[in-house]
Amino acid sequence: MPSAREALLDAAYTAVLTRPWTAVRMVEVAAAAGVSRQTLYNEFGGKDGLARALVRRETEAYLAGVERALGAGAPGAADGDAAARMAAAAAWTVRTARTNPLVRAALTGCRPDRLPTGRTAPAELVGRFRERAVAALAPGRPREELPALAAACEAAVRLTLSWVVAPALPDPVPDRAPGRGPGAVPRQRGPRRDAEAEAEAVARLVRGAFAGLAAGGPGEPGAVSAPSRTAAARPPRR
Repeated sequence: MPSAREALLDAAYTAVLTRPWTAVRMVEVAAAAGVSRQTLYNEFGGKDGLARALVRRETEAYLAGVERALGAGAPGAADGDAAARMAAAAAWTVRTARTNPLVRAALTGCRPDRLPTGRTAPAELVGRFRERAVAALAPGRPREELPALAAACEAAVRLTLSWVVAPALPDPVPDRAPGRGPGAVPRQRGPRRDAEAEAEAVARLVRGAFAGLAAGGPGEPGAVSAPSRTAAARPPRR
């Protein structure tokens, strides 16, 4: 059975999904949670405190999911595995942002009046995503590869955030079904991709981009070039 605090947060989240935050009344939240209004005020101090606690809970749950996605592999694994782990974190981010308006608002800074406001700035939340990625993927790697890894994580996080801010357009479809005559009924344009489809799409992009950046190559900014990895093995010139 959830605590009174969790029950109140659950009730507040449900309320946010159905009406603007300005229209949410504390007495209704307390009643939905099965506690008194005084208990609500004892826990949060008021509506602003409830809003901050709700946003904090949802963003912390999102970051916990990022860590789970990044941890789905052995530390120090090959770049391909690291790319897959980063892709999983990207997919989790897009999926969560599509289904949780509070996480989306926290990541983008786009907070309509209907949503409660927290204290975490978008740059801070995105930075925590990036820091967790580097911390999860860095153990076991040579020190000279860490700058390239950090650059790859930065690029992957930015790519992921771009999908959160601007979802992909619907796949183009012909106006009429193939093989139909001129009198055929026009086909409806496909709807915007759902959360799962977008998550899979961004995962593929991040996997490819991250693998390329992490592998690096001579002359690539921030990458670990092949000469730097093999220089120690070369015999000295006479």
